[in-house]
Amino acid sequence: MSADFQYSERRLERLVENRTAYTLNHAELNIYETYQQAFKVELQFQEPVMATMLRGKKVMHLPESPSFDFFPGESVVLPPGEMMKIDFPEATRDNPTQCLGLVMSNDKIKAVIDLLNEQTPKPEEQQAWQFTNHNFHFMNDNAVNQIIKRLIFLFTENHPSKDIFADFMLKELIIRLMQTEARHFLMDNASEHQDTYRLAFVVQYIREHLHEPLTIECLSRKACMSQSHFFRCFKNEFGISPIDFINHERVKKATVLLKNRLKGIHLVCLECGFNNISYFNKLFKRFTSMTPSEYRLKN
Repeated sequence: MSADFQYSERRLERLVENRTAYTLNHAELNIYETYQQAFKVELQFQEPVMATMLRGKKVMHLPESPSFDFFPGESVVLPPGEMMKIDFPEATRDNPTQCLGLVMSNDKIKAVIDLLNEQTPKPEEQQAWQFTNHNFHFMNDNAVNQIIKRLIFLFTENHPSKDIFADFMLKELIIRLMQTEARHFLMDNASEHQDTYRLAFVVQYIREHLHEPLTIECLSRKACMSQSHFFRCFKNEFGISPIDFINHERVKKATVLLKNRLKGIHLVCLECGFNNISYFNKLFKRFTSMTPSEYRLKN
């Protein structure tokens, strides 16, 4: 993700976490730049914040979480009052780190949550949409990256209606963040929750039957839902369709099988549930930017 954005008015006042801030009705955009090595630098916000790395490398130390390297294209969402301690092991004058901190108002988040719970409730009656109350670190997908770029443009342009435009983008971002967290949670813990949540059961069933034909009709029966209701719930919960998820899981399985050079690519194709080698090649390249043969050579 490029770090060359329209905030040329910023001034360098300090070498560690030099801050430039832009404020709108329901959010504040902070750009932090660091020009020298530093360690255990503390940073805290009183409302929920999404930190997105734009340039360079940080090491993040967050409460109740293992420390992790933080690279461009990654984000972390933190609840109000969470204390970050940050290392800048590689920052220099010629190679500064650059990070975005998007602070979102609790009122805006609550309004989006209320709208989701009213219009697109979760399939489990005891569950409801809620914004994260813990640290959530993830790799941005293309949709989140595009929203971030658009928000930076809106915050930094001089347009009389930018608050209105930004509200639309914030609403979409909040929804996508909740969908991303729900997807990560159930994908990572599907086996533990398959007896409690219908969609977790379906996720686990998909993973255990990737080599078999999988249809919306079959999966909706497993979830005890109509086909249309199942499709809508799955996409609302995870932000992707059931078919896209199945294809993603099949390609992920293929990346593991391809490391065994004794398995032919055609056999890998069949074991992952594809019955057409050209379709397998096309999907594999879409998800990995490489053909199966190229991936095998690289790995």
